[in-house]
Amino acid sequence: MTANSILVVDDEEDTVELAKMVLEHEGYIVFTAKNGMDAIDFLKEENEKTDLILLDVLMPKVDGLEVCRWVKNHPRLKKIPVLLFTAKSRRQDREKGLECGADAYLSKPFRAEELLNLIKHHLEKTNSQ
Repeated sequence: MTANSILVVDDEEDTVELAKMVLEHEGYIVFTAKNGMDAIDFLKEENEKTDLILLDVLMPKVDGLEVCRWVKNHPRLKKIPVLLFTAKSRRQDREKGLECGADAYLSKPFRAEELLNLIKHHLEKTNSQ
């Protein structure tokens, strides 16, 4: 069985590096993008390599909600789980994220265990479909 690959998208380099370190330690292949436009460009070219997207909401150029909508409206990508993670943790922010098609919503700062459990759950759910 090959390792699952995860695209981590965030404009905060420290967050990307932390997520990458945690995920690679668990055996995941990690790709990164520093904003929504880079994520879309990556997915257009490398979509078959992506099993899950970990996506920040607040980013320059194209925000995470727009990327999520784009993924969920794309015929080949719409089944990829999208986990939003953001400092915006109010109920209405969470609802807005889920309305755009996100599979889950995680508040920053995140706990590694919580992140890994969420990822594992969504990958297992996707793989069983």
